[in-house]
Amino acid sequence: MTPLTINLIVGGSAVLIGYLAHSIFSRIKRVSAESSSRRILEDAKRDAEVTLKEAKLQAKDEVIRAREAFEGETKSRRHELLALDERITQRETNLDRKLTMLDKKEQTLDAKLEAVAEKDQQIVEKQKELHNLIEAEKAKIQEIAHMSEEDARRLIMERMEVELRDEGGAMIRRVQEETQEQAEREARRIITMAIERYAAAQASDITTTAVALPNDEMKGRIIGREGRNIRSIEAETGVDILIDDTPEVVVVSSFDPLRREIARQSLERLIADGRIHPARIEEVVTKVKEETDEAIRVAGEEAIYELGLRSVAPELVRTLGRLKFRHSFSQNVLKHSVEMAHLMGMMAAELGLDPMIAKRVGIFHDLGKALDHQIEGSHAIIGADLLKRHNEDPVVINAVAAHHGEVEPESLYATLATAADAMTASRPGARSETTEIYLKRLEKLEEIATRFRGVEKCFAIQAGREIRVIVEPSKIDDNEAMQMARNISKQVEQELEYPGQIKVTVVRETRCIEYAK
Repeated sequence: MTPLTINLIVGGSAVLIGYLAHSIFSRIKRVSAESSSRRILEDAKRDAEVTLKEAKLQAKDEVIRAREAFEGETKSRRHELLALDERITQRETNLDRKLTMLDKKEQTLDAKLEAVAEKDQQIVEKQKELHNLIEAEKAKIQEIAHMSEEDARRLIMERMEVELRDEGGAMIRRVQEETQEQAEREARRIITMAIERYAAAQASDITTTAVALPNDEMKGRIIGREGRNIRSIEAETGVDILIDDTPEVVVVSSFDPLRREIARQSLERLIADGRIHPARIEEVVTKVKEETDEAIRVAGEEAIYELGLRSVAPELVRTLGRLKFRHSFSQNVLKHSVEMAHLMGMMAAELGLDPMIAKRVGIFHDLGKALDHQIEGSHAIIGADLLKRHNEDPVVINAVAAHHGEVEPESLYATLATAADAMTASRPGARSETTEIYLKRLEKLEEIATRFRGVEKCFAIQAGREIRVIVEPSKIDDNEAMQMARNISKQVEQELEYPGQIKVTVVRETRCIEYAK
């Protein structure tokens, strides 16, 4: 073989070997790549499965949390709906009770209206009979006396003139006696001062209230131009406003604690507001009276709550609250009733009786004192009738009626009531008989004035030294007002015993009101 042939063979072999080696390496790379791809694909699948499982777990957790939140919210809504349903049921119950009370009140009102209509008819008939009798008496008098009506009128006027002259002489004598008494006052100064100091704390708590002023200029504003403001306050509230030299203080005086409290609050509001004139005074006093009615209701509810009583009619609660402003022999009647209820409850427990019934007797025993100035009769019978109208326990009704011996007692509770009433009234310092007599005289003064026709309001002021009577101008003219003052003074002289003298003032006022629209 030639060298060329050998070179060709060697070259061809080398090319063949290179081709085979390249093919083998390519196949190895392809196998390795395929293996790597499978490995990567398997890892991706595993990662995907893990991610999917985690996503499913998270989704389950979210579903569980959402379900729990939904159940909690549903439970809360259910509780709210139940509470709302309970409140609605309670309101419906209260509404039914109020409707029942309104029906009873309507029936009572209808009965009263019928009674009033009958009384009106009777009054008309009586007036006709009275007119006929007067005319007949006039005719008989003229026939007997052989005098005309004009002559009789002139004779009566002459007699009245003589009587008035006698009264003028008596008045002069009274002035002379007062002057002589002033000469003796200095000699009795020490004794009088001692008496005043002894009674000052008790009398001050009952009949007067001091109202502080920001400055002394406020006194002039309270008095007003020509005294119109102070007159308006006294007329609206029925108290006496005392303004003296005491700096930055005015004193409200009245035997009625309710009037005094209304006047005090009204004065304080007017002073704080700064606008003091008759129209504003009337507005403030009206608002204070409404708020005082609410305070009366609260006082009654507090007394009931303190004793732990249940099922007490709202009207009884309000009537009980009025006793906060009532005193008996200087003793506050509401506090006296609460004290008596506690005593009766303790004694009933010791005797094996029902303490709650005993407490009801104690708290209600003087309930009639809140109404005795409106209804004829003793306070025990009035209170028992009121309790009967509100379906109280018959045992309680009898004990209240019998606690002063006016009705025969039917249970031990009545005897307990009598004993507890004596205990609370007889303890040292509980009552002051002198003050009670004084207050009853003031009440009697007002009661005498209200008997006369045409009287709208009347107030005992100046510590009982003056009775101020406000009449309706449409029913009483000026001449009748003068005659009424004289008749009231005569009636007071006949029915009351009092030191010194009592001034009778009859006020006739006409108000003309229009509104510009």
